[in-house]
Amino acid sequence: MKMKIVCVGAGSMAESMIHGWINKRILKPEDISVMNKSDLARLEFLRDEYGVNIVEAEKTELRKAHFVLLAMKPKDAAVALGAIKEHLTAETVILSVVAGVSIASIQKHSGLLPVARAMPNTSARIGKSATGVAWSKQVTLEKQHELRSLLSSIGGVTVVKEEQLHAVTGVAGSGPAYVYYMAEAMTEAAIEEGLSLADATKLVRQTFDGAAEMLQHSNFGELRQKVTSPNGTTAAGVAALDNHQFKKVIHACVKAATNRSQELGREFD
Repeated sequence: MKMKIVCVGAGSMAESMIHGWINKRILKPEDISVMNKSDLARLEFLRDEYGVNIVEAEKTELRKAHFVLLAMKPKDAAVALGAIKEHLTAETVILSVVAGVSIASIQKHSGLLPVARAMPNTSARIGKSATGVAWSKQVTLEKQHELRSLLSSIGGVTVVKEEQLHAVTGVAGSGPAYVYYMAEAMTEAAIEEGLSLADATKLVRQTFDGAAEMLQHSNFGELRQKVTSPNGTTAAGVAALDNHQFKKVIHACVKAATNRSQELGREFD
C-alpha cells in the first residue's frame, strides 16, 4: 500500500502493528514515522529495529500522513491530540487504538476529522490479531477500504458498532493475556505432577497451538464434546473446571475488562 502513517505513541501496541505491517510488506519502513511525549530512547529503538522515521520537531510528517495512529494510554490522549491538532489536514484520518476513548471525544480534541477506532491485540506482531473496528461518518468508503486492508494485514477484522468496542476490548483486546495466564497455570500444574519445566512448557505450547488450529475449523462446543469421553480423563478435568465455576470466572474476567474500558472512556470525557 502506498501511504504514510505517523504513530503517536510508541508502546507495545504500536510496535506490534509496525512489526506486522513491515513483516507483511504492507508498508515500507520509510513510510512510517513515530513520535511520543518524551521517550527519545524508545523512538531511537524503533528506528534502529525497524528502520522507521522519528518525527522531527516541526512535525511536518503529520501534514503528509494519510493516517495518524493514536496509540497511547487514555490519560495521555487529550494532551497528545492537543500537540498534533494544528499539524493535521482535513484529509487526515485518525486511527485510534486507545482503549475506551470515543470517536466523539477524539473529535472534540482534534476537530471534525475522520476517525476510526480499532481494538487490535498484540498478536498483530505475527499477523494474528483479532481486531474490532468502527468509524465515524466522515470516513469515506475509500478510506474504509484502506483501513480494512491495513488492519487485515495484521490479522482478522470485524466491523462493529462503536458501543460494542468495549466488549471487543474485554474479549479480544485483553484476550491474549487470559490465554497466556492459562498457559502459565497449566505449566505450573504439569510441573507439580512431575514434569520438568522444559517438557511442561513444550507440551503446553503444542497443546495451545494445535487447539487454536482446530478452533478455526469446528464449533467450539462440538470440539470439546468430541474429546470428552464419558468417565475418561478429559471428563474428569472438565468436571473440575465446572466445580470451580470456570465459566463464571471467564465471564467475570471479560466483564471486568469491558467495564474498565467504559470507565476509561468516562475518565477521558
